[in-house]
Amino acid sequence: MIDPAPPRSPVRSDAPVPPRSPVPSGTPAPPRPPIRPAAPAPLVAAVARGIALVVVLPVRLVWELVAAVGAALHRWLLAPVGRFVDRWLLRPLRWLLHHALWLPLVWLFRNLIWLPLVWLGRGLAWLARILVWVPLVWLGRGLAWLARTVVWLPLAWLGYHLVWLPAAWLARRLAPLGRWLLAGLTAVGRWLLRGAAAVARVLLGALRWAWWAAGRLLWWGYVVTLRPFVRGAGWLWRHAVVPVGRAFAAAWRATVTPATRWLRHTVLDPIRATTREVLTALGLRH
Repeated sequence: MIDPAPPRSPVRSDAPVPPRSPVPSGTPAPPRPPIRPAAPAPLVAAVARGIALVVVLPVRLVWELVAAVGAALHRWLLAPVGRFVDRWLLRPLRWLLHHALWLPLVWLFRNLIWLPLVWLGRGLAWLARILVWVPLVWLGRGLAWLARTVVWLPLAWLGYHLVWLPAAWLARRLAPLGRWLLAGLTAVGRWLLRGAAAVARVLLGALRWAWWAAGRLLWWGYVVTLRPFVRGAGWLWRHAVVPVGRAFAAAWRATVTPATRWLRHTVLDPIRATTREVLTALGLRH
């Protein structure tokens, strides 16, 4: 059943802004907060809700139909078939493959391939360590000491005195300009984010209302069309089909059943007994 609950309207907090502390005269004044964009007009919201209702109603109807069909298929077809296949096909096949194929393959791989490869790898690793790694370590240490003494220390001294110190002096001079630029970009970004949030609130509200209205329309359609038909069919079944069936069953028990019993006891049983005696006397039945 579709829940006809009304949509919740978004709550916007209008708490008062705390007073700002006075700014010292030596630092630049912070930028003023941008003005909030005005709320959308009721006509715009109504148009958006109407368009969203036209778009969402078929989607909601298809969604409810797919959900009902999927639940029925899962309950009456997929779940029993899956349990049957798992119990009588997959489990025996898995047990057979595990004991007849997987375990022998694992044993063969471990004893014929993995253990010889492990022993070979250990021997090659020992040879590589003695013949290659230890000489390369000593060579690398010597080259590292040479590079540090001849290349790194002079380059570090030049970089500190020719790059770092001028860059630090320039950064101290350009710091106020960077702060002003950052404050301006922050204000513009806040204004854009608030505008986008207002538009998103309008769209989400319209979609929520359309979803609720589609559910309400489907619920009313069920109440007006399907439920009276179901109730009429139930009433017809209880007051017409069930009494006629009971009357037919009573008439059958009163007429056909006694006649059938009389025919069996009076005609068929004597014929069957006579036939058995004749066949026994002729030796055709023991």
